[in-house]
Amino acid sequence: MQIISQYMQQNHRECDELFVHVEASASDGNWADTASHFESFNKLLEQHLNMEEQVLFPAFETETGHTQGPTAVMRMEHEQIRGLIAELKTCYENQDSQRFLGLSESLMMLIQQHNMKEEQMLYPMTDQALSDTAAVLADMQALGEA
Repeated sequence: MQIISQYMQQNHRECDELFVHVEASASDGNWADTASHFESFNKLLEQHLNMEEQVLFPAFETETGHTQGPTAVMRMEHEQIRGLIAELKTCYENQDSQRFLGLSESLMMLIQQHNMKEEQMLYPMTDQALSDTAAVLADMQALGEA
């Protein structure tokens, strides 16, 4: 069963859809909407990253004994994503559309590559390795709703 894969892929799509609104607002120079959409996107993205870092990755590492494999790479990429998010926030606060749009393109490329690795490798591995995917998913959902 692909319970983790399906849930997390859907979560990726929801983040992507929110980011489209961020970019569109910034392209239009509508900084109030950019700020609003950005905060919604950032909240959902941070929930997603926290579900992985606080629930999914530790469960996978406990079951497999692998702490320096794909989860270590994903954590490193999460930090890169958070760094770009912080830079983007500064850009929209300063209404620097040129820098904002350049950084948003970099962020989208990083996220797309990151998501592809998770969707094609890590999530299927977790679906196979975890003895109780339903319990892990429930813990992730509870964290995401908190």
